[in-house]
Amino acid sequence: MMGNLPGHLRTCLHTGKLALLAILVSGGIVLQILACALYNNWWPMLTVIMYVLLPMPLLFFSGSDASSLLSESDNGWVNATKFLTGASAVGSIAIPAILKHAGVIGWGALAMELSSYFVFVLAIMCCIRMNDDDDYSFL
Repeated sequence: MMGNLPGHLRTCLHTGKLALLAILVSGGIVLQILACALYNNWWPMLTVIMYVLLPMPLLFFSGSDASSLLSESDNGWVNATKFLTGASAVGSIAIPAILKHAGVIGWGALAMELSSYFVFVLAIMCCIRMNDDDDYSFL
């Protein structure tokens, strides 16, 4: 489909896709900060630790073969990567839930934290989808 388009139109579409990713990530960051600033409680910023730790196993252990993460594998490093990434993803949801259960944050902050998480997940899924569709790879 993209092969039939002129070069300048393909470049414009690639730029638009990257702009969409930037908008999604910026929206997630804004929701994260608003969850803290609106309720004058900065404890929800603990989830930022998990957001930073989340891509680390993928960067360190998966190497250039990211497709192996989506398939069955007997490789110990790939399995460790899947486990650590899953633990970080669960931690990103668990930290706000634990803070709410302990009475540290309110329902509004919890809702903004979880919506920030889902916006980040949407951005990651769009990035993976764009990486699979394009002729070039930026991951």
